[in-house]
Amino acid sequence: ALPTGDAREALWAEALPTLAVADAASLYRVGVGSIRRIAARTQLRATLGDGALDRAALADAVRVEFETDLGALATRREVTQTWDDLVLPSETMRSVRELIAQHRHRSTVLGRWGFQRKLGCGSGTTALFSGGPGTGKSMVAGLIARELGLDLYQVDLSRVLSKWLGESEKQLGRLLDAAETGHVMLLFDEADALLSRRTVDPKSSNDRYANVETNYLLARLEAFHGLAILTSNLESSIDPALSRRLSFDLRFGFPDEEQRARMWRQMLPAELPLAEPLDVELLARRFELAGGHIRNVLLRAAYLAVADGALAMAHVLRAAEAEYADRGILVAGGQAVRADGGGAADRD
Repeated sequence: ALPTGDAREALWAEALPTLAVADAASLYRVGVGSIRRIAARTQLRATLGDGALDRAALADAVRVEFETDLGALATRREVTQTWDDLVLPSETMRSVRELIAQHRHRSTVLGRWGFQRKLGCGSGTTALFSGGPGTGKSMVAGLIARELGLDLYQVDLSRVLSKWLGESEKQLGRLLDAAETGHVMLLFDEADALLSRRTVDPKSSNDRYANVETNYLLARLEAFHGLAILTSNLESSIDPALSRRLSFDLRFGFPDEEQRARMWRQMLPAELPLAEPLDVELLARRFELAGGHIRNVLLRAAYLAVADGALAMAHVLRAAEAEYADRGILVAGGQAVRADGGGAADRD
């Protein structure tokens, strides 16, 4: 059996006395032998490297200890953004910080303070991020993993969900088991198919199999000990029974004009040559775009600007109008109008 949180903390402190290891007991749910091997590898890495015995050295040692076959079902994602790149409402940001703190300090609260005995279920952290495309759900998931020093693996649902009876549950079990060791965070991106409402009166074998998959996921999340983020573009399609099994349920709304202006500013790389100051207030007012689309526009504008040697407002306007056209929306007289004659731009 795995040692309790208190026991793991004592083992980490004994194995790595010069490193603050309270976080390690919470993040890495591993046994005595693994702790000793990881500690030895951490010290060796520090000796052979720059001499720094820090969280990065510990995280690398944990990664080596638990090489898994996750690559068959998920893709490891490098996280390059920082918190400075993120624009979120303050209440959503508070919830994100709370999620990080909850997972980081679960050893203290559940173990030393006795809540695990009262709860009698999984000690993991699971969250649903719901909202339209481009509103920052996947970006926030990456920043959480980076903050906690965990590898982020994005699950490929096309390889997990199978038409063969029992195969989907087997694959989900492999993923969640791997995440429980603590060295990875799972991201089920656009997981609507996995989280869909169960059919009350199944009419076909497909309905029955879908219900079985959802039932398995609900039961497995209830006993989960790792960290997993699930994202959805359509919250109304999510099975209601999922909510009570989640640690957090965060809604990512469409950014208002002020937030869009901040996004335009913050997505401009410092190295980018500007032919003139960009009127980000005008861009935010004229184009109702979420962060993902703003990123696409700026990248598109940068390619347009290469021949001229610097980015100008004209490049950005041209790229933004092209982005709208790709979505079936025209910009006429400064207003977004559907190409089919409908109303204003839909908020993707």
